[in-house]
Amino acid sequence: MTDQLTRRRLLERAGLGVAAVSLPGLLAACGGSESKSGSKQTTAEERKQLAKTLVFSNWPLYIDVNEKTKKHPSLDQFTKQTGVKVKYVEDINDNDQFFGKIEGPLSQGRGVGRDIVVLTDSSGLPARMIELGWLEKLDKSAIPNMKNLQDALKHPGWDENRDYSLPWQSGMTGIGYDPKKVGGELTSVEQLLTDRKLKGKVTLLTEFGDTIGLVLLANGDDPSNVSKASFDKAVKTLKKAVDSGQVRQFTGNDYAPLLAKGDVWACFAWSGDMVQLQADHPGLKWNLPESGGMIWTDNMLIPKGGNAFTASTYMNYYYDPKVAAQVEDYVNYICPVKGADAVLRKSDPAVAKNTLIFPTKKMLDQVHIIDAKAVNNQKYKQQFQALIGA
Repeated sequence: MTDQLTRRRLLERAGLGVAAVSLPGLLAACGGSESKSGSKQTTAEERKQLAKTLVFSNWPLYIDVNEKTKKHPSLDQFTKQTGVKVKYVEDINDNDQFFGKIEGPLSQGRGVGRDIVVLTDSSGLPARMIELGWLEKLDKSAIPNMKNLQDALKHPGWDENRDYSLPWQSGMTGIGYDPKKVGGELTSVEQLLTDRKLKGKVTLLTEFGDTIGLVLLANGDDPSNVSKASFDKAVKTLKKAVDSGQVRQFTGNDYAPLLAKGDVWACFAWSGDMVQLQADHPGLKWNLPESGGMIWTDNMLIPKGGNAFTASTYMNYYYDPKVAAQVEDYVNYICPVKGADAVLRKSDPAVAKNTLIFPTKKMLDQVHIIDAKAVNNQKYKQQFQALIGA
């Protein structure tokens, strides 16, 4: 299995070369003591001092790596520029599982020894942490590069003004298929669910936000504002496809080898997987459905007790297009930073031109973010789990 597919398997959603970078003048005053979660209150002046160490929890294989040294060049450059050492921990393999580790301390008003954690919006957990008061606000005065955030990601319903979150990477959910098997182009979710020629050759995703979201759109409903009526209609549509045998199974990213081997002809698929699948099997295609697709985002969050100024300083660094391009050249998901594609057009044009990594404006205008309240609705979750046989 390739790195890309391995990375996506590890990133199952529980619900989706740099020159020196100039930092604002006020960030030049490094120093201060290392952030200690749950420590005594600090003054405003102390909060504006960079900690000695930034503790950053992320998913495995989700940042640039020097294959010879196994170090992360972008993190080393951040340390060189700011004096802040980065303790980078690849300890998030599942949204719910990681949340289970940190909810105990956070619920008791204690820190978790992390300045940045990365969780997925479609899991509903970032929204829940905001509601529970478990996140520090970003220090936007330290993030002038926030202006480089892609427009499509600026105002999610669960964090309207990005007061608590900034995207790390994103991915789209649409239709992956073999044109030779299905007989040409495939852009219709309705066709996927009803065309008898595809019976038993279709897989859907076990992720609530992806599958429910795409079917809501196909039904003409809004996945960012889910009502009971629209949800019930989506479940009814799915149940009909399942009961008729149209849908072979619900999968994680294990649809990838099935599609590659020809056991599956069409499926709900993640754009990140298709980048590598197409590299090995150029005949395969991925489309956004004509009714619209879904987009999920992994977000940098500052848990309570984390050093907001230091974390925000790092976010500002990452949102420099040169740095984002360096990370993107390894990761190959959707880059949230404007201008990174222009950098890569010079160093790695194949990545820069790939619309599954740098979608066009037209594509981004066609994707939707799932309603976080729906994802956190226990009755909806139970109905969906019953439907997929989980």
